Amino acid sequence: MAEAEGVRECLQFFTREKRWINERHLELCRIPALTFQEQERATFLAKLMAEMGYEAQIDRAGNAVVPIVYNRNAPFVALTAHLDTVLAPRNAAEIELRPNGVIAGPGVADNGAGLAALLAIAKALKSGPGLTHCTHNLLLAANVGEEGEGNLYGMRYLCQQGPYARRICGFLVLDGASTDHITTQALGSRRFEVLITGPGGHSWSDFGIVNAIHALARAITIFCDTPLPAGSRSSINIGTIEGGSSVNSIPGQARAKVDIRSESNAAIEQIVSGLEDAVRMAVEEENRRGGGSVATGKVREIGSRPAGELSADSRLLASLRAVDAHLGIRSHLDRASTDANVPLSLGREALTIGAGGQGGGAHTPSEWFNPEGRDLGLKRIFLSLSLLLHGAAPPLPQALQ
Repeated sequence: MAEAEGVRECLQFFTREKRWINERHLELCRIPALTFQEQERATFLAKLMAEMGYEAQIDRAGNAVVPIVYNRNAPFVALTAHLDTVLAPRNAAEIELRPNGVIAGPGVADNGAGLAALLAIAKALKSGPGLTHCTHNLLLAANVGEEGEGNLYGMRYLCQQGPYARRICGFLVLDGASTDHITTQALGSRRFEVLITGPGGHSWSDFGIVNAIHALARAITIFCDTPLPAGSRSSINIGTIEGGSSVNSIPGQARAKVDIRSESNAAIEQIVSGLEDAVRMAVEEENRRGGGSVATGKVREIGSRPAGELSADSRLLASLRAVDAHLGIRSHLDRASTDANVPLSLGREALTIGAGGQGGGAHTPSEWFNPEGRDLGLKRIFLSLSLLLHGAAPPLPQALQ
């Protein structure tokens, strides 16, 4: 496959056009794209695709999608990368190209690297004769809503409501940098907002009534002191705390957002029960101290990422392993929470890989991406797609046929 004429010319593109890829990477990352605010970046990416000659579309979820049809009635293999970032640059200057070639700033690796790879694959296909005799079609998708409270809604739409949903047989998800891992196990997670409310009042004249922040602080302490279930790796995180209006006012409201993750769905359920118990106990104790005033507590789910796992005999995984052997890449299987959670939970083949290069500082203002070696990652992606499009792709699940 690597020596076929169309494939060989595409592989050469990734080494020859490093500067073009880096420039597009910078342009994309300089467009802010916080979760729920990806529209400008999606439109820009679709415009670049259209300038290459593709029929780019923005679907109803806000995803930028490009269908490449080789066989009208055949299934699609999807290559995806999420558009959104946890932090966004306040201005274009915050995304900088340093003298050593490193790209720095919020979102440049997660997921600037994946988006740049998506564009590079599209451009490579137009650089020569391209792929021929494909048995499957290709769907390029830059999707919304992967980070935080986006709850994977862009990928959910691609899998369940989108125009290609019932025709996608496999998902190759690009997220971040490197070539050293293959994410085949979807880490489950659930997210909650804890809300405590009370009457509020003056810090002196109303002292002794219930205090929403005091109750919330007690709930957090109880929850964090509760042992995690044994037998599987789990984690909890209090990500934000808000409440009150001034230093001399008793707050009438306080809230926190909680992230719960585990390798085990049963463990997640146990931890969620612990969170609910902690809030109940904290509110009861605050009301006991409150001299007749009353606080109330509510735990509201704001996100759920389903767990799942790719079968060891997956055709998608076998194709990637064959490419790694050909390119001399040593990679290991791992578990993480990515867009692949959705198709895996629906019984479809999906895995997540990095897009090449090196990156670090994800989800911080000091995030960085080094494009050195990026072409190896791009060749890995392209060769894997080539195998899948030429007959190695998994079949559509029976329910979709």
